[in-house]
Amino acid sequence: MSKPLILRNRAFARVWAAQIGSQVAGRMFQTGIVWWVVSAVSEAHRGRSTGPFMMLASLPAVLLIPVVARTLSRYASRTIMRAAELCAATVALVLLVWALVGELPLLAPYAAVLLLAAAQCFFDPCLTKSVPELVDKEDIQHATSFEMSTQSIAGLSGAVAGPFLVHLGGPAALVGVCAGSYLLSAVLLHFTAFRPASLQAPEPPADPDPSGAAGSGGTSTLVAPAPAPVRRKLRHVLADLPFIRSVLVCFAAANLFATAGAVIYPLYVRGLFGDSPSTLVLFQAALGIGMLVGSFSGPHIPGRPATLGPLCIAGIATGLLVPGLVTDRVVIPVALFVVGWCAGLLGVKFVTLFQHTVPAGDKPVFFAAMQALMTVTFPVASLTFGFLGDALEPQTLCLIQGLGLLPVALVLLTLRGKEPAPAN
Repeated sequence: MSKPLILRNRAFARVWAAQIGSQVAGRMFQTGIVWWVVSAVSEAHRGRSTGPFMMLASLPAVLLIPVVARTLSRYASRTIMRAAELCAATVALVLLVWALVGELPLLAPYAAVLLLAAAQCFFDPCLTKSVPELVDKEDIQHATSFEMSTQSIAGLSGAVAGPFLVHLGGPAALVGVCAGSYLLSAVLLHFTAFRPASLQAPEPPADPDPSGAAGSGGTSTLVAPAPAPVRRKLRHVLADLPFIRSVLVCFAAANLFATAGAVIYPLYVRGLFGDSPSTLVLFQAALGIGMLVGSFSGPHIPGRPATLGPLCIAGIATGLLVPGLVTDRVVIPVALFVVGWCAGLLGVKFVTLFQHTVPAGDKPVFFAAMQALMTVTFPVASLTFGFLGDALEPQTLCLIQGLGLLPVALVLLTLRGKEPAPAN
Protein backbone atom coordinates (compact mmCIF):
# COMPACT_ATOMS: atom_id res chain seq x y z
CA MET A 1 0.00 0.00 0.00
CA SER A 2 1.42 3.38 -1.03
CA LYS A 3 1.93 6.13 1.51
CA PRO A 4 -0.57 9.00 1.76
CA LEU A 5 0.15 11.88 -0.59
CA ILE A 6 1.29 14.26 2.17
CA LEU A 7 3.90 11.73 3.34
CA ARG A 8 5.44 11.08 -0.07
CA ASN A 9 5.24 14.64 -1.45
CA ARG A 10 6.82 17.10 0.97
CA ALA A 11 6.20 20.12 -1.25
CA PHE A 12 2.48 19.45 -1.37
CA ALA A 13 2.43 18.73 2.37
CA ARG A 14 3.95 22.15 3.12
CA VAL A 15 1.49 23.95 0.86
CA TRP A 16 -1.40 22.00 2.37
CA ALA A 17 -0.25 23.00 5.86
CA ALA A 18 0.06 26.61 4.70
CA GLN A 19 -3.48 26.47 3.34
CA ILE A 20 -4.72 25.18 6.69
CA GLY A 21 -3.01 28.05 8.50
CA SER A 22 -4.36 30.65 6.09
CA GLN A 23 -7.96 29.48 5.96
CA VAL A 24 -8.14 28.69 9.68
CA ALA A 25 -7.03 32.23 10.44
CA GLY A 26 -9.58 33.70 8.03
CA ARG A 27 -12.43 31.58 9.37
CA MET A 28 -11.37 32.15 12.97
CA PHE A 29 -11.39 35.92 12.45
CA GLN A 30 -14.84 35.90 10.87
CA THR A 31 -16.57 33.66 13.41
CA GLY A 32 -14.85 35.34 16.35
CA ILE A 33 -15.74 38.86 15.26
CA VAL A 34 -19.33 37.89 14.42
CA TRP A 35 -19.73 36.49 17.95
CA TRP A 36 -18.17 39.65 19.36
CA VAL A 37 -20.59 41.80 17.37
CA VAL A 38 -23.74 39.87 18.32
CA SER A 39 -22.62 40.03 21.95
CA ALA A 40 -21.91 43.76 21.84
CA VAL A 41 -24.98 45.17 20.05
CA SER A 42 -28.62 45.09 21.08
CA GLU A 43 -30.88 42.23 19.99
CA ALA A 44 -32.81 44.48 17.59
CA HIS A 45 -29.66 45.29 15.59
CA ARG A 46 -27.78 41.99 15.53
CA GLY A 47 -28.80 40.98 12.02
CA ARG A 48 -28.06 44.31 10.38
CA SER A 49 -24.69 44.42 12.17
CA THR A 50 -23.48 40.95 11.16
CA GLY A 51 -24.88 41.00 7.61
CA PRO A 52 -22.68 43.87 6.33
CA PHE A 53 -19.63 42.35 8.03
CA MET A 54 -20.05 39.05 6.18
CA MET A 55 -20.84 40.95 2.99
CA LEU A 56 -17.47 42.73 3.19
CA ALA A 57 -15.79 39.35 3.65
CA SER A 58 -16.99 38.26 0.21
CA LEU A 59 -16.76 41.44 -1.88
CA PRO A 60 -13.06 41.24 -2.93
CA ALA A 61 -13.47 37.84 -4.61
CA VAL A 62 -16.20 39.36 -6.77
CA LEU A 63 -14.73 42.79 -7.47
CA LEU A 64 -11.10 41.78 -8.01
CA ILE A 65 -11.60 38.91 -10.46
CA PRO A 66 -9.81 40.65 -13.41
CA VAL A 67 -6.89 41.61 -11.18
CA VAL A 68 -6.67 38.11 -9.69
CA ALA A 69 -6.78 36.45 -13.12
CA ARG A 70 -3.98 38.67 -14.49
CA THR A 71 -1.88 38.15 -11.36
CA LEU A 72 -2.23 34.37 -11.51
CA SER A 73 -1.17 34.42 -15.16
CA ARG A 74 1.90 36.63 -14.70
CA TYR A 75 3.50 35.65 -11.39
CA ALA A 76 4.74 32.47 -9.79
CA SER A 77 2.32 30.67 -7.49
CA ARG A 78 4.63 30.74 -4.48
CA THR A 79 5.19 34.49 -4.88
CA ILE A 80 1.45 35.22 -4.97
CA MET A 81 0.51 33.05 -2.01
CA ARG A 82 3.43 34.16 0.15
CA ALA A 83 2.68 37.83 -0.52
CA ALA A 84 -1.00 37.28 0.30
CA GLU A 85 -0.12 35.72 3.65
CA LEU A 86 2.32 38.49 4.57
CA CYS A 87 -0.30 41.14 3.75
CA ALA A 88 -2.90 39.33 5.86
CA ALA A 89 -0.45 39.01 8.75
CA THR A 90 0.25 42.75 8.56
CA VAL A 91 -3.48 43.56 8.84
CA ALA A 92 -3.85 41.25 11.84
CA LEU A 93 -0.78 42.72 13.55
CA VAL A 94 -2.11 46.26 13.13
CA LEU A 95 -5.36 45.20 14.81
CA LEU A 96 -3.39 43.47 17.58
CA VAL A 97 -1.38 46.62 18.37
CA TRP A 98 -4.57 48.69 18.29
CA ALA A 99 -6.34 46.30 20.68
CA LEU A 100 -3.37 46.24 23.09
CA VAL A 101 -2.89 50.01 23.14
CA GLY A 102 -6.55 50.86 23.62
CA GLU A 103 -10.09 49.62 23.11
CA LEU A 104 -10.70 48.30 19.60
CA PRO A 105 -13.58 50.19 17.92
CA LEU A 106 -16.49 48.08 16.74
CA LEU A 107 -16.01 49.26 13.14
CA ALA A 108 -12.28 48.41 12.90
CA PRO A 109 -12.82 44.71 12.10
CA TYR A 110 -15.14 45.70 9.24
CA ALA A 111 -12.26 47.34 7.37
CA ALA A 112 -9.90 44.53 8.39
CA VAL A 113 -12.13 41.74 7.08
CA LEU A 114 -12.26 43.49 3.70
CA LEU A 115 -8.46 43.56 3.51
CA LEU A 116 -8.10 39.97 4.76
CA ALA A 117 -10.64 38.78 2.19
CA ALA A 118 -8.72 40.62 -0.54
CA ALA A 119 -5.59 38.68 0.39
CA GLN A 120 -7.53 35.42 0.54
CA CYS A 121 -9.08 35.91 -2.90
CA PHE A 122 -5.57 35.76 -4.39
CA PHE A 123 -4.45 32.82 -2.23
CA ASP A 124 -7.35 30.39 -2.79
CA PRO A 125 -7.58 30.27 -6.62
CA CYS A 126 -3.79 30.36 -6.88
CA LEU A 127 -3.60 27.27 -4.69
CA THR A 128 -6.15 25.42 -6.83
CA LYS A 129 -4.37 26.43 -10.01
CA SER A 130 -1.02 25.27 -8.62
CA VAL A 131 -2.04 21.68 -7.80
CA PRO A 132 -0.51 20.33 -11.06
CA GLU A 133 2.69 22.19 -10.13
CA LEU A 134 2.97 20.11 -6.96
CA VAL A 135 1.71 16.61 -7.79
CA ASP A 136 1.67 14.16 -10.69
CA LYS A 137 -1.44 13.80 -12.83
CA GLU A 138 -2.52 10.55 -11.19
CA ASP A 139 -2.47 12.26 -7.77
CA ILE A 140 -4.65 15.24 -8.74
CA GLN A 141 -7.88 13.80 -7.29
CA HIS A 142 -6.19 12.96 -3.99
CA ALA A 143 -4.54 16.39 -3.89
CA THR A 144 -7.93 17.98 -4.55
CA SER A 145 -9.36 15.91 -1.70
CA PHE A 146 -6.72 17.29 0.66
CA GLU A 147 -7.26 20.80 -0.64
CA MET A 148 -11.03 20.63 -0.16
CA SER A 149 -10.60 19.05 3.26
CA THR A 150 -8.71 22.16 4.34
CA GLN A 151 -11.91 24.17 4.09
CA SER A 152 -13.45 21.66 6.49
CA ILE A 153 -10.51 21.86 8.87
CA ALA A 154 -10.64 25.66 8.66
CA GLY A 155 -14.37 25.67 9.29
CA LEU A 156 -13.99 23.30 12.23
CA SER A 157 -10.90 24.81 13.87
CA GLY A 158 -11.82 28.41 13.16
CA ALA A 159 -15.41 27.98 14.32
CA VAL A 160 -14.24 26.39 17.57
CA ALA A 161 -11.37 28.75 18.30
CA GLY A 162 -12.80 32.08 17.13
CA PRO A 163 -15.77 32.51 19.48
CA PHE A 164 -13.90 31.02 22.44
CA LEU A 165 -10.86 33.26 21.94
CA VAL A 166 -13.15 36.30 21.95
CA HIS A 167 -15.11 34.95 24.92
CA LEU A 168 -11.94 34.32 26.96
CA GLY A 169 -9.49 37.01 25.83
CA GLY A 170 -11.36 39.54 23.74
CA PRO A 171 -10.45 40.73 20.22
CA ALA A 172 -6.72 41.01 21.07
CA ALA A 173 -6.41 37.26 21.67
CA LEU A 174 -8.25 36.54 18.43
CA VAL A 175 -6.18 38.76 16.13
CA GLY A 176 -2.93 37.70 17.81
CA VAL A 177 -3.54 34.05 16.98
CA CYS A 178 -4.64 34.99 13.45
CA ALA A 179 -1.42 36.96 12.86
CA GLY A 180 0.71 34.03 14.01
CA SER A 181 -1.18 31.63 11.75
CA TYR A 182 -0.73 33.85 8.69
CA LEU A 183 3.00 34.25 9.40
CA LEU A 184 3.47 30.50 9.77
CA SER A 185 1.79 29.96 6.40
CA ALA A 186 4.10 32.48 4.76
CA VAL A 187 7.16 30.70 6.18
CA LEU A 188 5.96 27.29 4.93
CA LEU A 189 5.38 28.68 1.44
CA HIS A 190 8.79 30.35 1.39
CA PHE A 191 10.50 26.98 1.83
CA THR A 192 8.43 25.12 -0.78
CA ALA A 193 9.63 24.44 -4.32
CA PHE A 194 7.01 24.47 -7.08
CA ARG A 195 7.41 22.89 -10.51
CA PRO A 196 5.63 25.05 -13.08
CA ALA A 197 3.09 23.00 -15.01
CA SER A 198 3.85 25.06 -18.10
CA LEU A 199 7.33 23.55 -18.28
CA GLN A 200 6.25 20.15 -19.57
CA ALA A 201 8.95 19.09 -21.96
CA PRO A 202 7.68 20.06 -25.40
CA GLU A 203 8.65 18.24 -28.56
CA PRO A 204 11.87 19.83 -29.85
CA PRO A 205 11.59 21.56 -33.23
CA ALA A 206 13.19 19.85 -36.19
CA ASP A 207 16.80 20.80 -36.68
CA PRO A 208 17.11 22.69 -39.97
CA ASP A 209 20.57 21.20 -40.38
CA PRO A 210 20.32 17.38 -40.22
CA SER A 211 24.00 17.10 -39.55
CA GLY A 212 23.59 19.20 -36.42
CA ALA A 213 26.26 21.58 -37.64
CA ALA A 214 26.07 25.32 -38.19
CA GLY A 215 28.65 26.83 -40.50
CA SER A 216 32.16 25.53 -40.58
CA GLY A 217 32.58 25.47 -36.84
CA GLY A 218 30.24 22.48 -36.35
CA THR A 219 28.47 24.05 -33.35
CA SER A 220 24.88 22.99 -32.63
CA THR A 221 22.07 25.15 -33.96
CA LEU A 222 20.33 27.38 -31.40
CA VAL A 223 16.57 26.89 -31.35
CA ALA A 224 14.31 29.78 -30.33
CA PRO A 225 12.11 29.03 -27.31
CA ALA A 226 8.45 28.30 -27.91
CA PRO A 227 6.19 31.34 -27.60
CA ALA A 228 4.26 31.78 -24.38
CA PRO A 229 0.69 30.40 -24.50
CA VAL A 230 -2.03 32.89 -25.32
CA ARG A 231 -4.22 33.73 -22.34
CA ARG A 232 -7.85 33.60 -23.35
CA LYS A 233 -10.62 35.69 -21.88
CA LEU A 234 -13.09 34.10 -19.50
CA ARG A 235 -16.04 34.24 -21.88
CA HIS A 236 -14.06 32.28 -24.47
CA VAL A 237 -13.00 29.69 -21.91
CA LEU A 238 -16.55 29.14 -20.65
CA ALA A 239 -17.94 29.11 -24.19
CA ASP A 240 -15.96 25.90 -24.80
CA LEU A 241 -17.20 24.36 -21.52
CA PRO A 242 -21.02 24.61 -21.54
CA PHE A 243 -21.58 21.94 -18.88
CA ILE A 244 -19.09 23.52 -16.49
CA ARG A 245 -20.56 26.96 -17.16
CA SER A 246 -24.02 25.70 -16.19
CA VAL A 247 -22.64 24.00 -13.08
CA LEU A 248 -20.92 27.19 -11.91
CA VAL A 249 -24.16 29.16 -12.30
CA CYS A 250 -26.01 26.49 -10.28
CA PHE A 251 -23.40 26.59 -7.53
CA ALA A 252 -23.56 30.39 -7.39
CA ALA A 253 -27.34 30.15 -6.97
CA ALA A 254 -26.95 27.46 -4.29
CA ASN A 255 -24.50 29.63 -2.36
CA LEU A 256 -27.12 32.37 -2.14
CA PHE A 257 -28.80 30.14 0.45
CA ALA A 258 -26.06 27.78 1.68
CA THR A 259 -23.60 30.50 2.73
CA ALA A 260 -26.28 32.39 4.66
CA GLY A 261 -25.56 30.07 7.58
CA ALA A 262 -22.63 32.33 8.51
CA VAL A 263 -25.22 34.97 9.41
CA ILE A 264 -28.11 32.72 10.51
CA TYR A 265 -26.44 30.46 13.08
CA PRO A 266 -24.95 33.13 15.37
CA LEU A 267 -28.42 34.75 15.46
CA TYR A 268 -30.04 31.33 15.96
CA VAL A 269 -27.78 30.35 18.85
CA ARG A 270 -27.77 33.74 20.53
CA GLY A 271 -31.56 34.03 20.32
CA LEU A 272 -32.48 30.46 21.34
CA PHE A 273 -29.63 29.10 23.47
CA GLY A 274 -28.17 32.09 25.35
CA ASP A 275 -24.82 33.77 25.89
CA SER A 276 -22.31 30.91 25.77
CA PRO A 277 -20.62 30.22 22.41
CA SER A 278 -20.49 26.47 23.13
CA THR A 279 -23.65 25.66 21.16
CA LEU A 280 -22.48 27.69 18.16
CA VAL A 281 -19.15 25.88 18.34
CA LEU A 282 -20.99 22.52 18.44
CA PHE A 283 -23.00 23.37 15.33
CA GLN A 284 -19.97 24.67 13.42
CA ALA A 285 -17.89 21.67 14.50
CA ALA A 286 -20.51 19.23 13.22
CA LEU A 287 -20.55 21.03 9.88
CA GLY A 288 -16.74 21.12 9.69
CA ILE A 289 -16.29 17.45 10.62
CA GLY A 290 -18.89 16.50 8.02
CA MET A 291 -17.03 18.45 5.35
CA LEU A 292 -13.75 16.86 6.41
CA VAL A 293 -15.17 13.34 6.15
CA GLY A 294 -16.84 14.16 2.84
CA SER A 295 -13.63 15.59 1.38
CA PHE A 296 -11.48 12.61 2.32
CA SER A 297 -14.12 10.05 1.32
CA GLY A 298 -14.76 11.78 -2.02
CA PRO A 299 -12.16 9.84 -4.05
CA HIS A 300 -13.59 6.57 -2.76
CA ILE A 301 -17.27 7.29 -3.51
CA PRO A 302 -18.28 5.93 -6.93
CA GLY A 303 -20.34 7.99 -9.32
CA ARG A 304 -19.87 10.82 -11.78
CA PRO A 305 -20.27 14.45 -10.67
CA ALA A 306 -23.40 14.98 -12.78
CA THR A 307 -25.09 12.10 -10.93
CA LEU A 308 -23.87 12.92 -7.42
CA GLY A 309 -24.41 16.68 -7.74
CA PRO A 310 -28.24 16.75 -7.49
CA LEU A 311 -28.19 14.17 -4.68
CA CYS A 312 -25.66 16.19 -2.66
CA ILE A 313 -27.57 19.46 -3.10
CA ALA A 314 -30.79 17.72 -2.04
CA GLY A 315 -28.99 16.31 1.01
CA ILE A 316 -27.70 19.77 1.93
CA ALA A 317 -31.19 21.24 1.58
CA THR A 318 -32.70 18.54 3.79
CA GLY A 319 -30.10 19.03 6.51
CA LEU A 320 -30.53 22.80 6.51
CA LEU A 321 -34.28 22.45 7.01
CA VAL A 322 -33.84 20.57 10.29
CA PRO A 323 -32.98 23.58 12.54
CA GLY A 324 -36.13 25.25 11.28
CA LEU A 325 -38.25 22.30 12.40
CA VAL A 326 -36.62 21.29 15.69
CA THR A 327 -34.47 23.04 18.31
CA ASP A 328 -32.52 20.14 19.73
CA ARG A 329 -28.81 20.16 20.56
CA VAL A 330 -28.46 16.52 19.45
CA VAL A 331 -30.54 16.43 16.27
CA ILE A 332 -29.22 19.66 14.73
CA PRO A 333 -25.50 18.68 14.84
CA VAL A 334 -26.36 15.36 13.15
CA ALA A 335 -28.20 17.23 10.39
CA LEU A 336 -25.31 19.68 9.97
CA PHE A 337 -22.85 16.79 9.76
CA VAL A 338 -24.85 15.47 6.79
CA VAL A 339 -24.80 18.95 5.25
CA GLY A 340 -21.02 19.10 5.61
CA TRP A 341 -20.49 15.59 4.24
CA CYS A 342 -22.55 16.35 1.13
CA ALA A 343 -20.73 19.66 0.60
CA GLY A 344 -17.30 18.05 0.99
CA LEU A 345 -18.10 15.24 -1.43
CA LEU A 346 -19.58 17.70 -3.92
CA GLY A 347 -16.49 19.89 -3.84
CA VAL A 348 -14.00 17.06 -4.40
CA LYS A 349 -15.92 15.56 -7.32
CA PHE A 350 -16.45 18.79 -9.21
CA VAL A 351 -13.06 20.43 -8.60
CA THR A 352 -11.40 17.20 -9.77
CA LEU A 353 -13.57 17.33 -12.90
CA PHE A 354 -12.46 20.93 -13.47
CA GLN A 355 -8.78 20.03 -13.02
CA HIS A 356 -9.05 17.31 -15.69
CA THR A 357 -11.29 19.22 -18.10
CA VAL A 358 -10.05 22.81 -18.16
CA PRO A 359 -6.95 23.26 -20.38
CA ALA A 360 -3.79 24.16 -18.46
CA GLY A 361 -3.44 27.56 -20.15
CA ASP A 362 -6.98 28.52 -19.14
CA LYS A 363 -6.72 27.52 -15.47
CA PRO A 364 -5.56 30.89 -14.06
CA VAL A 365 -8.55 32.80 -15.40
CA PHE A 366 -10.93 29.87 -14.81
CA PHE A 367 -10.12 29.31 -11.14
CA ALA A 368 -10.13 33.05 -10.44
CA ALA A 369 -13.59 33.18 -12.04
CA MET A 370 -14.70 30.09 -10.12
CA GLN A 371 -13.69 31.72 -6.86
CA ALA A 372 -15.69 34.82 -7.78
CA LEU A 373 -18.76 32.89 -8.92
CA MET A 374 -18.76 30.85 -5.73
CA THR A 375 -18.94 34.06 -3.70
CA VAL A 376 -20.81 36.44 -6.00
CA THR A 377 -24.12 35.79 -4.23
CA PHE A 378 -22.63 35.89 -0.74
CA PRO A 379 -22.87 39.69 -0.35
CA VAL A 380 -26.55 39.53 -1.29
CA ALA A 381 -27.12 36.58 1.05
CA SER A 382 -25.34 38.30 3.94
CA LEU A 383 -27.29 41.53 3.64
CA THR A 384 -30.62 39.85 2.90
CA PHE A 385 -30.52 37.30 5.69
CA GLY A 386 -28.92 39.83 8.04
CA PHE A 387 -31.78 42.28 7.71
CA LEU A 388 -34.36 39.45 7.66
CA GLY A 389 -32.82 38.28 10.94
CA ASP A 390 -34.13 41.41 12.64
CA ALA A 391 -37.65 40.82 11.26
CA LEU A 392 -38.13 37.02 11.26
CA GLU A 393 -37.56 34.22 13.73
CA PRO A 394 -34.30 32.27 13.28
CA GLN A 395 -36.26 29.06 12.58
CA THR A 396 -38.00 30.77 9.66
CA LEU A 397 -34.64 31.78 8.21
CA CYS A 398 -33.52 28.14 8.34
CA LEU A 399 -36.62 27.03 6.43
CA ILE A 400 -36.04 29.66 3.75
CA GLN A 401 -32.41 28.56 3.50
CA GLY A 402 -33.22 24.87 2.99
CA LEU A 403 -36.16 25.35 0.60
CA GLY A 404 -34.14 27.71 -1.58
CA LEU A 405 -31.71 24.92 -2.49
CA LEU A 406 -34.29 22.48 -3.87
CA PRO A 407 -34.72 24.24 -7.27
CA VAL A 408 -30.93 24.11 -7.72
CA ALA A 409 -30.98 20.33 -7.24
CA LEU A 410 -33.68 20.04 -9.90
CA VAL A 411 -31.70 22.14 -12.40
CA LEU A 412 -28.55 20.07 -11.80
CA LEU A 413 -30.62 16.96 -12.43
CA THR A 414 -31.43 18.21 -15.94
CA LEU A 415 -27.68 18.44 -16.72
CA ARG A 416 -27.17 14.69 -16.46
CA GLY A 417 -25.87 13.30 -19.72
CA LYS A 418 -24.11 16.55 -20.65
CA GLU A 419 -21.00 15.99 -18.55
CA PRO A 420 -17.79 15.93 -20.60
CA ALA A 421 -15.45 12.96 -20.36
CA PRO A 422 -12.23 13.68 -18.44
CA ALA A 423 -9.24 14.44 -20.63
CA ASN A 424 -6.61 11.76 -20.86
